[in-house]
Order: sequence, then C-alpha cells, then structure tokens
Amino acid sequence: MGALTAHLPDAHFAEGGRIMARSAMDMQMWQGIALLALGLGLAERTNRILIAGGWGVLAGTLMFCGGVYNTAFTGHHGSHIAPIGGGMLILSWLVLAAGWVRRS
Repeated sequence: MGALTAHLPDAHFAEGGRIMARSAMDMQMWQGIALLALGLGLAERTNRILIAGGWGVLAGTLMFCGGVYNTAFTGHHGSHIAPIGGGMLILSWLVLAAGWVRRS
C-alpha cells in the first residue's frame, strides 16, 4: 500500500484520497507491527482475553483501513465500516490492557 499511495497517479484516487490512503497505510503499518509484537510476546503465556483482544485488533484494522481505502479510491463512504473498525480497535486495545493486567 505504501508503494501504491506513493506512485499511483492522482486519477486513481478520489479528491483528497491520496492523503486518506496514506493515513490508512500508516495505521495498517503500526497495527501490523503491534500484532507481530503481540504474537511474539504471547508465545509463552497467554489467556483467552489476550487472544480475543489480538483478534479484535486484527479485525478492527481490516475494517478501519479497508473502509478508509475504499473512500480514498472510490470517493464513496462505505457506510460505517471505518468508524466501527476504529471503535473495535479502541475496544480491543482496552481488552488487551485488561488481559495484561490479569496475566501479571
């Protein structure tokens, strides 16, 4: 997505879409790094709360970034997919925090 947002001609984006796509790409990158670190950190000791939070982060990232990418490329808002995904991300990070507290 980084290559697409940097090199795709402006005609392929909706108005202001390149900036939106870059924002989604940044969010996708940081959440991906967090998921990788989470997976590596949970290899030894985990609980159901942490697993649920990790799956929530994955689903929320897909929904949020997918909704923003859709708007960036088509100009049409994909209903409430991005806000629901963003809310899911926030909730999932809170679930992960509760799981870490319970684990310690």
